[in-house]
Amino acid sequence: MEANFHIVSLASTVPQCNLLGMRFRLKELRHARGLTQEQMAEMMGISVSLYNGLEKGKRRMNADYIESAANIFRVLPSQLFEEDATTIAIAGKVGAGARVPVFDAYAKGGGPQVECPPGLSPHNIVAVEIEGDSMEPVYSAGDLLFYTRWSDGSVPSEAVGRRCVCECEEGLGWVKVVRQGREPGLFDLHSFNDQTPVMYGVRLKWAAPIKLHWPAELARRI
Repeated sequence: MEANFHIVSLASTVPQCNLLGMRFRLKELRHARGLTQEQMAEMMGISVSLYNGLEKGKRRMNADYIESAANIFRVLPSQLFEEDATTIAIAGKVGAGARVPVFDAYAKGGGPQVECPPGLSPHNIVAVEIEGDSMEPVYSAGDLLFYTRWSDGSVPSEAVGRRCVCECEEGLGWVKVVRQGREPGLFDLHSFNDQTPVMYGVRLKWAAPIKLHWPAELARRI
């Protein structure tokens, strides 16, 4: 029995003036259907090189291509469009043993962005990138740590005894286990392995407990 497909008018679902710069789910949907680029090109009546360009975003989609792809994937034309991802700013890099004076290296809003991991609310969340291998095997170079950065510049009680992203008076970013120091206002910063000595009596500008560790291979940078 031959299947019947209902074609939804593209004009009613996609603003024509916004096609330029939009991202499409061609590769994702093609893989879900178990199709090759050659098969897609044949079914759409275009060359393989043109289809490859459409999938990679190097060639511009038009209404005919969108309608044709939607038919093949059996979805609405509007379902071909990637939704705008919620992003989180990467503030800079931090280290554990090495001195990394590049924390907050980017102007506010001027640095790279990473797509918000599933299940994490982006509200008041900032990310930093691990620099070096001094935190192996807990954290690796390129991994991202997400935390809440409050504006009051303090070390909250909830940070003591936990793994935190913190900044010392010298403006260096660290990832350490924060413990109360011997004197008020000072803290001892413990590393994750025995190879890096404890930093005693450090005055911190602020410290924030790590909410999420995201391996580098899972991070989708924007």
